[in-house]
Amino acid sequence: MSDFSPADTQFLHQLNEAIAKNMANEQFGVTELAEAMSMSRSNLLRKVKKLTNLPVNQLIREARLKRAMELLQNSASNVSEVSHQVGFNSTSYFIKCFREYYGYPPGEAGKRNAAEPVVAKPARSLSVKKMIWIGMAALLATFIFQYIKRKPAAPEDRSIVVLPFKNESNDSTNLYFINGLMESTLNNLQKIENLRVLSRTSSEKYRSTTKSIPEMARELDARYFIEGSGQKIGNQILLTIQLIEGPNDKHIWSKQYRREARDIFALQQEIARDVADEIEVAISPDEKQRIEKIPTENLQAYDSFLKGIDLLNKGGDTNLEASLLQFNKAIQQDSSFALAYACAGIACYWLDYFKADLKHIDALNNYADRALLYDPKLAESLTVKAMYFLLKKEYQEALPYLEKGLKYSPNSTLVLNLLTDFYFMYLPNTGKYLEYALKGLRLDASGDSVSRSYTYLRLGNALAQSGFIDQSLIYLDKSIAYNPKNPFTPHLRAFVVYAKDKNLARVKQSLVREFRKDTTRFDVLQDIGKVCYYLEAYDSSYVYYQRFVRLREALKLNVYRHENMMIALAYEKAGETEQAKVFMEDYRQYLETDQTAYQDLGWSAYYDYMGDTGKALDYLRKFSKQDNIQYWVILFMRHPAMPSNLRKVPECNKLMDEIEAKFWANHEKLKVTLEDKGLL
Repeated sequence: MSDFSPADTQFLHQLNEAIAKNMANEQFGVTELAEAMSMSRSNLLRKVKKLTNLPVNQLIREARLKRAMELLQNSASNVSEVSHQVGFNSTSYFIKCFREYYGYPPGEAGKRNAAEPVVAKPARSLSVKKMIWIGMAALLATFIFQYIKRKPAAPEDRSIVVLPFKNESNDSTNLYFINGLMESTLNNLQKIENLRVLSRTSSEKYRSTTKSIPEMARELDARYFIEGSGQKIGNQILLTIQLIEGPNDKHIWSKQYRREARDIFALQQEIARDVADEIEVAISPDEKQRIEKIPTENLQAYDSFLKGIDLLNKGGDTNLEASLLQFNKAIQQDSSFALAYACAGIACYWLDYFKADLKHIDALNNYADRALLYDPKLAESLTVKAMYFLLKKEYQEALPYLEKGLKYSPNSTLVLNLLTDFYFMYLPNTGKYLEYALKGLRLDASGDSVSRSYTYLRLGNALAQSGFIDQSLIYLDKSIAYNPKNPFTPHLRAFVVYAKDKNLARVKQSLVREFRKDTTRFDVLQDIGKVCYYLEAYDSSYVYYQRFVRLREALKLNVYRHENMMIALAYEKAGETEQAKVFMEDYRQYLETDQTAYQDLGWSAYYDYMGDTGKALDYLRKFSKQDNIQYWVILFMRHPAMPSNLRKVPECNKLMDEIEAKFWANHEKLKVTLEDKGLL
């Protein structure tokens, strides 16, 4: 112990006294110890780690277990009595911890000759209290000495899964309430940036599972698991929470909470704090403030809100409409309930998603504005305003709300998925698309085969667009393995394979096979038309494009306008010159409002077709300044089937060389960045 300075030795003695004094207090943890030592939580964590190479929660637990050994060997107390004397509220949990630490159950402690630390004999004048302190100091010194020379531990994986809570009430109608407690626990943890909190959908499939925790840990690639069970009887809430280390099924911590219903928000905050304490994750002051913010003072409004959330999470138009009724009821009970406004807006967004007639968009905007009025730093408030702008196709307006939403809830898979789709569909940026797709995959390990298939499809698409073709095929094959009936993965895979073998005839065969499975697939139809044109099979191209146009008109869809130039070329080859002019004019009108990075490339192609080589070259120069373009541009921009006077100009080919070189340079930079972040 000579390595310690006098100040360090004094600190450790004070630390031990504080633990011994609160030995029987089951609520005494890292935060309470920091308060007893008049230190900040973060400073206590750093100092104890530096001196002992032990996490504080482990130091407290081992002190409790060593004191338990003393009592079991030297007193008449039974195991249950000792467990409560050293601060374990659950005897079964105490037995597990004792067995893990000593290698045998506490019932055998009196029969074993456990090696005792050497303790100096106290003078007779010392009080019993001081004798306990000195004994504990010696015990503490023993395990400090055991750990002091260990190498520093590697950075810990802070991934955590909140499993569905079990409703132990006889009243099944209370399930929404228990689900709400699980949801609030998840949402509070999602606000902590230093945690990797897996999504609710990742854990939902385990609601009725017979799988063990280690099996779930392997499937989800997660370290910590929270199990919860509870019941609500009248105004009383009884909730038991356990924290388990997944790979080895080691129980780290357990606590039973008994609260009045009026204390539900304090309960939610306490759970988040206790879990963070046990795994010793740093919480910033801003995060702490967001976790501790009470959503409403009206418990009736909160009850209505929980019913709405339960319906919202189930999805489907019927449930979404029913959730709106509950959210509106909550708003009537508390007109300043920001989270209720935000969730009502989210329900409106999903009700209008993919719909041509946006029936709920005005209500969505009103809910979003109210949510922001009452809580502008609530992630859900920002997210729902972004949703409004996305439906309005005002994409640039949506972006800052999404970015702020992710700042306030760094583990929100809802925001991450919106950002992923944003950089794919709305303002394409291959680098950010891939980055957010990879982040989303780390948080959304949905066990559901359909959801998982689409997650892998999204990632495969992002990888392909950034030029990671081999990696893309790996995830697309995983997507098919999870759900062979996924209709979109084979469609994309056909083009990714083309990037490797350059066999367009094979692409056509694959697409025709997919179209025969579902002849309403207008997305596949237009791609078959395009591939036929590239193959110079102009008659076939015209036939497929005709079918696409008829289907698009019949369904009254305003989609694929960016493909109207290709359609015009096919119609022109078929002698339909007047109709070709209509499609080309619509393509020109589309370009005038195009907000993507490809607007200048579109204008270049348009003026090239119109015979204005000067303007076409000007726009190509502008496009050459763009970053993060999609790999498909590189793959097809020089295809010989496309008519072009521009490519006869030497500067055009030079610019195309620059565009291609910039793409691959960005590809290499992106590869390094993603590898550094552990995302690739």
